Amino acid sequence: MGLFRRKSEKEKLQAKYRKLVDEAYKLSHNDRRASDLKTAEADEVLKQIDALE
Repeated sequence: MGLFRRKSEKEKLQAKYRKLVDEAYKLSHNDRRASDLKTAEADEVLKQIDALE
C-alpha cells in the first residue's frame, strides 16, 4: 500500500537537509569554507521546513 506513495514536500526537504548536513560534515575535514557554505544551505532548507509546519 505505501510502496509507491509520493513523498510530501516536507519529506523531500528533510531528505535534502540530511544530504546537505552530511556533505558539510565530509567537507569539514579538508575545506572549511565549502563546509560553511553547505551548512548555510542546510539552514535555509531547515527554515523552509519550519515554514511548512
